[in-house]
Amino acid sequence: MNHDLQINQNAEQTYHSIRNSIVSAQHRLSAAVNSTMVITYWEIGEQIYKACGENDRAEYGKKLLDYLSEQLTVEFGKGFTVRNLRAMRQFYCLFPIRHTLCAELSWSHYRLLMRVQDEQARTFYAEECAKSAWSVRQLERQINTMYYQRILASQDKSLVAKEIQTTEPKPEYEKIIKDPYVMEFLQIQPDTHVYEGELEQALIDHLQHFLLELGRGFSFVARQKRFTLDGQDFFIDLVFYNYILKCFVLIDLKMGKLTHQDLGQMQMYVNYYTREMMNEGGFTADWHCSLCGQRGFHCKIHAAGR
Repeated sequence: MNHDLQINQNAEQTYHSIRNSIVSAQHRLSAAVNSTMVITYWEIGEQIYKACGENDRAEYGKKLLDYLSEQLTVEFGKGFTVRNLRAMRQFYCLFPIRHTLCAELSWSHYRLLMRVQDEQARTFYAEECAKSAWSVRQLERQINTMYYQRILASQDKSLVAKEIQTTEPKPEYEKIIKDPYVMEFLQIQPDTHVYEGELEQALIDHLQHFLLELGRGFSFVARQKRFTLDGQDFFIDLVFYNYILKCFVLIDLKMGKLTHQDLGQMQMYVNYYTREMMNEGGFTADWHCSLCGQRGFHCKIHAAGR
């Protein structure tokens, strides 16, 4: 009886597995990609501005942008249209001090901020967006409903400030999952090559510190958790449970570049648990690309590791 109970509990735990593990892993990847993308576009904007001066629509500026767009598109693919290059130049002009850029904001956030003509309002939205972790959709709504002007005019600023959580509440997992995680307790020196197995062992050796860094509601469940699909065994590096979110978090450790095959393997895990481990609780094993928000392999570009 006890053995059957343990099996049922393990099945219950396994069933909850995917969403938070993907969110946790993708958040770290997304933060790095977004930060690099923002800095790169700022640098491109700076170089375009210095090359064509104040007026990028003058004859020389137009020819330069046409030439850059053609050459960059041939070498790096879509994304470097004349319109996008102009947006990068505008980005540099509106945010000319590099160290003031917010690492928490994506290029999509900045594209919205560039529509705000008033400099003080633009600065306010950028700071509030970073502080409150607004999504692109939340930022767009706040700009469209003149949140800055309403805050200035309101007698009860706290009431206006709380409005976004009632109209666009933050998903519960975003309140729990931290971004980024800092693992200084592992004492891994910079530029030191570490194998995935060594990293896994280091996390287990410092499990108490790791749980504290993960945040509220996490408990350790398993290491190298095995499940069988079509007669083949698969092993998940680390499994945790969050009793606040009532779901399991799977961690698959990768030391190198995230590849299409890595994402494909995780998608296979998702499909298996969705098909075999769903119950009447209504939980779904699903994931979204945190780089663009599309579901699963609908995101072909980021799934390919570009």
